[in-house]
Amino acid sequence: MKTDATQPLVAVLGGGAAGFFGAISCAEANPRVQVVLVEKTGKLLSKVRVSGGGRCNVTHACDTPSQLVAHYPRGSKHLKAAFQQFGVAETIAWFARRGVPLKTEADGRMFPTTDSSETIARALEDAARQAGVRILLNTSADEVQPEPTGGFILKLSGSGAAALGSTLHASGLLVATGGNPKSANYDWLRALGHTIAEPVPSLFTFNVPDSPLSELMGVSVPHARVVLAGEKLQYEGPLLVTHWGVSGPAVLKLSAWGARRLNELGYVGTALINWTPSFTEETLRPWLQQFRQENGKKTVASNPQFGLPQRLWRNLTEQAGIAPEMRWSDLPAKSQNRLLELLLRSPLAVRGKTTYKEEFVTCGGISLAEVDLKTMQSRRVPGLYFAGEVLDIDGITGGFNFQAAWTTGFLAGRALAASNER
Repeated sequence: MKTDATQPLVAVLGGGAAGFFGAISCAEANPRVQVVLVEKTGKLLSKVRVSGGGRCNVTHACDTPSQLVAHYPRGSKHLKAAFQQFGVAETIAWFARRGVPLKTEADGRMFPTTDSSETIARALEDAARQAGVRILLNTSADEVQPEPTGGFILKLSGSGAAALGSTLHASGLLVATGGNPKSANYDWLRALGHTIAEPVPSLFTFNVPDSPLSELMGVSVPHARVVLAGEKLQYEGPLLVTHWGVSGPAVLKLSAWGARRLNELGYVGTALINWTPSFTEETLRPWLQQFRQENGKKTVASNPQFGLPQRLWRNLTEQAGIAPEMRWSDLPAKSQNRLLELLLRSPLAVRGKTTYKEEFVTCGGISLAEVDLKTMQSRRVPGLYFAGEVLDIDGITGGFNFQAAWTTGFLAGRALAASNER
């Protein structure tokens, strides 16, 4: 199908959050444009549907772009201008106009009031349908060639290709194919002249095969500090003990900021857990000493302190060599010092990672120096646009990756629409 001079056609590769937002934005901004969204699988908006435990963490309550960019290990300095054009407030308003109000939870994460990701997926699918976006499922773009006179030739295969033919002529192209852990999957973009920041996983949990906490699966603490021994990597937040190691926002966010370094280390190292991050060694030691003097008759193991769960406290006392019946007044100095050390620096031998395949986030992608972040257009190939995780942009957990998808998709879609107005 060739591009009609009176009705230009643009193609969007990728049926995820960024692809949908880009396709909708383009079609709504310029109804003359035929927008064709190409998805290689039979599923649309897969990450949207599984994120946040099926609730979809749409964005994060940040009042200003400056606050927002602080949550992106890659892309922060480049995104400020983009967020000024389409940020959190615009995202909230976009979904509200489509009958999907969002709510803010105590930690700043924002979800649909229905607590169902299907609400978000349906809103996007409805908006695409109403805007006239044509969707091809089970369709791959096997070749993408820029045309000498402008535009692109796409060689399509798969069941959806029959509707338009195996060759598609597009005046503009938006690539929103997401992140991918395999470098070879970016070769076709390298062939178009782009530089790729090598992809490595981000947002993963730590595997601790010989964890002293293995019996505590499911125990969580609302505030802990995780430090990678010997490195300048640390993060505070909720922490969850799992059957394979440790997880929770503190670990996930540390993995994001340290994605490249952890990859270099082969995901092997020692994580030091501070269960009492509001204390230092200088303040914790006198606190314990005073508590001991005032509560000498109490048994150590059965009286958890610092708001720690009973099971965790008992585990730490056992690691410190404190017998279940030991009273504070009888506690040897050596055992007290060992307990203090475990409260401040419980060592966990990390031997690998676990990444949730449905929700994986990749550090790496198209070099941002080669993209105009105001329009998301390639600086190397006119008419080529990017949105979402295919770019070297990734945020920590909490709705930031979706916000980057909405923002870059919106800007790319609007720019595509404007480039086809003539």
